[in-house]
Amino acid sequence: MSQLLKGQAGSRHLLMGNEAIVRGALEAGISVAAGYPGTPSSEIIEKLAELAKDTENDLYAEWSTNEKVALEVAAAASFAGLKSMAAMKQPGLSVAADFLLHLSATGTRGGMVLVSSDDPGAISSTNEGETRPYAKLMEIPLLEPGDFHEAKEMTKWAFELSDTIKNVVLLRTVTRLSHASGTVVFGPLPQAKAQAVFRHEGSFIDAAAGPVLSMPVEYHHNLQQQKLRQAVALFENAPFNTYDGPENPELLIITSSVCGLYSKEAVDLLHAEDRVGILKLGTTWPLPPKLLEKNLARTDKVLIVEEVLPFLEDEVKVMAMELAHRVGIKTFYGKKCGLLPSVGEMNPDKVIAALSTILGLPYQGVGQDYKQRATEIALAGSPVRDWAFCPGCPHRASFWSINHALALDNQNGFVCGDIGCYSLAAMPAGFSTLKTLHSMGSGTGLASGFGKLRQFGLKQPVVSVCGDSTFFHSVIPALINAIHNNSDITMVVLDNSGTAMTGFQSHPGLPIDAMGTAGIKIDIPTICRALGAQVVVRDPFDLDESQQTFLELIAKKGVKVLILRQACALAPGKKGHKRLEVKVDENVCIGEACGCNRFCTRVFACPALTWDKVKKRSWIDDVLCTGCGVCVSVCPTGAIGQMEVA
Repeated sequence: MSQLLKGQAGSRHLLMGNEAIVRGALEAGISVAAGYPGTPSSEIIEKLAELAKDTENDLYAEWSTNEKVALEVAAAASFAGLKSMAAMKQPGLSVAADFLLHLSATGTRGGMVLVSSDDPGAISSTNEGETRPYAKLMEIPLLEPGDFHEAKEMTKWAFELSDTIKNVVLLRTVTRLSHASGTVVFGPLPQAKAQAVFRHEGSFIDAAAGPVLSMPVEYHHNLQQQKLRQAVALFENAPFNTYDGPENPELLIITSSVCGLYSKEAVDLLHAEDRVGILKLGTTWPLPPKLLEKNLARTDKVLIVEEVLPFLEDEVKVMAMELAHRVGIKTFYGKKCGLLPSVGEMNPDKVIAALSTILGLPYQGVGQDYKQRATEIALAGSPVRDWAFCPGCPHRASFWSINHALALDNQNGFVCGDIGCYSLAAMPAGFSTLKTLHSMGSGTGLASGFGKLRQFGLKQPVVSVCGDSTFFHSVIPALINAIHNNSDITMVVLDNSGTAMTGFQSHPGLPIDAMGTAGIKIDIPTICRALGAQVVVRDPFDLDESQQTFLELIAKKGVKVLILRQACALAPGKKGHKRLEVKVDENVCIGEACGCNRFCTRVFACPALTWDKVKKRSWIDDVLCTGCGVCVSVCPTGAIGQMEVA
């Protein structure tokens, strides 16, 4: 049994931030959790799904087809009186926003928490989008934990807050909290079993026993704002808002989330504890006015430290203006004045630089000479590591075929990309094949639009790519749109049998669910054929057949779907099992004289293909090689041979 379940009250554990959130949900008595995998949020549902196997139907967790559906599944549990959670990363909240707008109006019944994991610095994302403004837009409370134990405690409190105000509560975390680890002190787990009952026999305005409708609008909107006022009153004395520093500091830092830790470290390194106070806020929208008044009255200078955009800064400034007749006019520092950046992660160095400027404190960290020399040594001693697909990745073979076929077709065809491991195809790793890259499903949506531009003279073949998990997430509506409007496009589904980018979570195309139990497999080719598309399935490792099929499809009118199906090389069922043994014949390899300057290692660039600088020949690293055999087809001289593994 996991320590998240067996840990006794009062015991101390080293937990990842996401695990702390899970423990907080368990201590709150959660029954249902749903989400869509996305780093840095994935571990929340993963852990809850693992625990669901051991709780004898006291807990249910699922990977939903997308974030909107996940929020709806969690809301259904809440409407039936259960405590529930939906978890997603920052772009996912935009997917869920349509339903969230309605849910925030109708309110909830059982406590419901929406976890959004933001990614400042875009460490594992294609954007560093903010989700904090959604709290204001949707008129729901926003909480931000600042460390690991607080993540657990705040999650539990978020359920209590939701139970009290009868509305969903947004809990925002960030990568450096979600994926770092710290000490967490466990509290007790509830013993009572929850019972689901959806009451709907009451009147339209009976929040506890009536139908759950977002109308009449004026009634619900007034009630929603009453709930916010109730939340503000609770925020005034919330244990997650703390002040540390002198009674009347020269400068007040107002901060939230992990930026509270950065601020403490910066003040400590500058030895400015007697000059700077830190107000760390855990309840960041709506702001509690009495708490802000008390702390703004301490000083005339305020620095606001946050990630990424100046959301907190704007809200504090508005409240400070409202309170000006009591606390006076303040001088504010932060992102708006340019003292702190509005892009990328925050860190102690950035806070130190701002404090040094405001307070006139000299601070010498690592000298420029040291930095320059360290960089030179690192570059001189470390090999260049470009972004690359894994050895044996079917996406490398797929994009090799697509790129090669488009070149043979010679009509300047192009590929609209999508979000996944295969986003690397916008770079040399995928032969720079992708020419557009936006949100999940938008590759086919854009292709649907491009495919209708024949009447305006567009003659180029239009192609889109998507993964199997993304297909279910948001490609189906775009595909339907293309078919209904008779677009001329070829959609390529890169089916590697899992949500590989975020850890092989299950999706509707697999015969298992999030908890590892049997699920009904939804067949992608059957769906596409049922919609009216021309469908062909191929193995991307068979380059000749894949390329020939692709060329035939792009020459046809209408919507065509090519499914390139091959499991990810790192998939649990495939990892460690080689199909082929592949070797380079040094007597046949002509190395740099191959006509393209080491064609296999420089152009095809599978990491298992290595260049021997002494022998001037390629060789294959048996440790890295997965035995896909694609390089055998790629080598222009036939120097790479293969044999079946017994």
